[in-house]
Amino acid sequence: MSKVVTILTKYQVANRKAMATILLAACFANMHAQQPAAIVRKGNELYKKNEFENARKEYSKAIKANSKDAVAHYNTGNASFRLNNFDDAITSYETTIENSKDKETRQQAFYNKGVALQKEQKLAESITAWKEALKLNPNDNEARENLQKALLEQKKQQQEKEKEKDKQKEKQQQKEKPKQEQQQSKLNKQQVEQLLKAMQQKEKEIQQKLQKGSPAPNKPEKDW
Repeated sequence: MSKVVTILTKYQVANRKAMATILLAACFANMHAQQPAAIVRKGNELYKKNEFENARKEYSKAIKANSKDAVAHYNTGNASFRLNNFDDAITSYETTIENSKDKETRQQAFYNKGVALQKEQKLAESITAWKEALKLNPNDNEARENLQKALLEQKKQQQEKEKEKDKQKEKQQQKEKPKQEQQQSKLNKQQVEQLLKAMQQKEKEIQQKLQKGSPAPNKPEKDW
C-alpha cells in the first residue's frame, strides 16, 4: 500500500497519511480483472504528479469496468478531495465502505469521510464517521484527536445556541413588558372608576335613608 503526504485540515495532524493514500490495486484472479487494475495504476501515477482531475478520470474508467472496485472508489474519493469536491469525495468513500471487505481500507475511508464532512461543516456526521474509524482501528491517534476536537466544538456550539436562545427569550420578555404595564395601567383605571361609582352609589343610598328618617316639622298650636 503506497502512501504520500496529505494536506492538513482543521482536525488533522501534520503527518497524517491516510487522506492522500493511494491504494494499490490488489492482484486479481483472472485476466478480465487485469484491465481495471492497470487503469487504477495509471491513475495512481497521475495522482502522484498532482494531476488529480486526470487521475479521477482514470479511476472512473476502472469503475465502469468494475462498479464494485473499492480501490478505484477510494482513490476517486481522494482525487475529488484534492479538487475540493467534498460531496463527491464523501460519496466515493461511502461506496468504498459498502464494497470493501478490507478492514484497513474501510477504516481509512471512514476517516477520510469524516474529514470531508468536516470541510462541509457537517460536524455531527463527521463525529459519527470518526467513531466508526476508531471502532475499526482503536489505535488511530489522529482519528481520536479529530474526534475529541470535534466533540469539544460541538459542545461549544450547543452552549452558544443556548446562550442565543436565552438572549432571544430576554428580548421577547422586554418586548412584552410595556404591554403588560399598559394592561396593568388600564386595569387600575377601571378599578378606580368602579370605586368612584361604588362611592357615589353609597352616598346616594345614605341620602335616601336620611330623607326617609327625617321627622315632620312641628305645627304651631291653635290659638284659642
